[in-house]
Amino acid sequence: MSETPTATSELTSQYSAQVAEDLERNLKEQERLSAEIDGLQAQLAALRHDNTVLVSIQQALGVSPAPAAEPVTPVPAPRTKQQPTARAADKRKQSEKTAVPARKRAGKKAPAKTPATSSTTPTLVELVRGHLADQKEPRSAAEITTALAQQHPERTIKTTVVRTTLEGLVAKTHAQRTKQGASVYYTAPETAAPATQDASAAEPSA
Repeated sequence: MSETPTATSELTSQYSAQVAEDLERNLKEQERLSAEIDGLQAQLAALRHDNTVLVSIQQALGVSPAPAAEPVTPVPAPRTKQQPTARAADKRKQSEKTAVPARKRAGKKAPAKTPATSSTTPTLVELVRGHLADQKEPRSAAEITTALAQQHPERTIKTTVVRTTLEGLVAKTHAQRTKQGASVYYTAPETAAPATQDASAAEPSA
């Protein structure tokens, strides 16, 4: 009779250990997915920022007002037979007067938008790339997060988002990753260029 309690206790301990492992895996998977979501949100914000910049540049170049000049209604042509030509001339003068201030307004609005884009805050990708370019030694994601948080206290910078941003830069060959034991360090491509050239001459040809 004494064997059954010990057997049940062993089973419960095994089940509890397995449940603890499953919970740990679940938490790690949640952290990984949240990091990916934060990285995607950062990339989406950067794309939206680029979209606004491109739209402002397009307006500054005067590309958008061009289609507005097309809808000139040629319908009043048959009315010229019934109406005197003086009214047609007055309409042309009025259309020219309205078109000139519209162009002037467009020219005044364009320079007002361009400085606004230059004063916008840089994206996290730009901050990370600039920090790596200024560093001479490899830096971890936590070190980069601490440095950026000190430089930009008005922004909330998370280590998971910085790590995802660094991995995106590595995928685009805008940064390089080195592993020392269990730690991962990142460097700018310029600093690691001579080491890679000495290691193998086949990579630059690719």
